[in-house]
Amino acid sequence: MALDPLEFIFTVERFYASLIAAADLDCGREPNLGGRLLYVGELDGEGRALLVAGNIAGAASLAATADLTVQKQAVRDGVADFLVTSLDEALRILKNEIRKRAAVAVCLALAHEAVAREMLERGVLPDLLRQGAATGPVMASFLSQGARQIQHRVLQKSQALVTWRVAAAPAHWLPKLDAIALDCLSPESSPAASSARRWLRLAPRYLGRLAQGVRVLSCEPGTAREFLARIQLAVDRGEIGVEVLVTVSEYGETRIVRLSPSAAGKSAG
Repeated sequence: MALDPLEFIFTVERFYASLIAAADLDCGREPNLGGRLLYVGELDGEGRALLVAGNIAGAASLAATADLTVQKQAVRDGVADFLVTSLDEALRILKNEIRKRAAVAVCLALAHEAVAREMLERGVLPDLLRQGAATGPVMASFLSQGARQIQHRVLQKSQALVTWRVAAAPAHWLPKLDAIALDCLSPESSPAASSARRWLRLAPRYLGRLAQGVRVLSCEPGTAREFLARIQLAVDRGEIGVEVLVTVSEYGETRIVRLSPSAAGKSAG
């Protein structure tokens, strides 16, 4: 089945929200998972999304698959930074990055059940793990020792989901729109705003070509309204010289707003 890029980005964003909720909140600093080990388990569709989300959140992440095609695809797409063939190799990389509190994504070319068992036998305890990454006694042991399960978090009713695209030259115009969005998220306003700022800054890098034509952000409804107003003002002033398509979903309703230099403010539902 072909990958739906937008659905994949949505899944990554929701996993990111779950991961960053597990970060320590250090006053005055952006939340991140530097120094934490995330065990993703099988590198299937959700596993790929969680591995990308782990990098954005700053974790050191480990996934596993015995499927040669999936292994090569993960490296080709930039989902995994390293492909290794033994847990020893994986741990050397992970320990080094954990020490530096740096993000890294490692794919181990083995069946994920065998990897989880070997981790347990060797006393390697993940701080965070995907639900279903291990089963039976392995999962129970990880959880009893303090590991925290990460699930695909549902968007809260109090949040808005915003996406934006441009009609042409996304490499030029999307960063300008991103800057407007970042300016709407005051770093002093709340931990949620700081988390959203991190997402906006780093998601395009780790999503790679999937994010070349679209951006996704979950935020407070008021932030979404301010973002729309600022885009319209920028279009009216000629600072944004391309048509912008913004979709805002909140309180169970979706609005599609089309802003263009020739007809700023024109919208369609």
